[in-house]
Amino acid sequence: MITNVTIEPCVESDFVKPKRMRYSQTGVSKAWDMVEVHDSVAILLYHEEHESLIVVRQFRPPVYLKNNDGYTYELCAGIVDKEKPLVEIAHEEILEECGYLVPLNQIERVTSFYTAVGFAGSVQTLYAARINESMRVNDGGGIGVESIEVVEIGVREVKAFVMDETKAKTPGLMFGFGWFLESQL
Repeated sequence: MITNVTIEPCVESDFVKPKRMRYSQTGVSKAWDMVEVHDSVAILLYHEEHESLIVVRQFRPPVYLKNNDGYTYELCAGIVDKEKPLVEIAHEEILEECGYLVPLNQIERVTSFYTAVGFAGSVQTLYAARINESMRVNDGGGIGVESIEVVEIGVREVKAFVMDETKAKTPGLMFGFGWFLESQL
């Protein structure tokens, strides 16, 4: 049983708010450092004409500290930082990051799950959509200072890609690919 919970700020940030939670669990006083972050959406994109999955590749500084490369393969995704339905945020991210204008009614909600449970506990909601070249309106790549590369992975290469430890991948991508292989969208 957890009791006597307090949250204490550590430093200020626009996106990440470090906190310290103090609590008692089965009579033992404990402290846990964590960060408050935005929830997010992620979208698995299946390109029907190319028989491929569309992902993004981008630089992530925390990964750089681990592998001296810092580039990760991820599903198209974005933080929930506006008062809009999640599917609308997913719709915007597909356009901004990958360059496809997908009708809202063609973006399917798959499920949601917790991420970074040891330090953040944010919720990511996974969507999926079928796309084709008629939906392409630009090259993607993100907005502002984002530098996002759009990558296609052929369906036949998905299993090998998932198991290739030389490529840094997110748990959301791994889960999404597993869901795709099981459901065949």
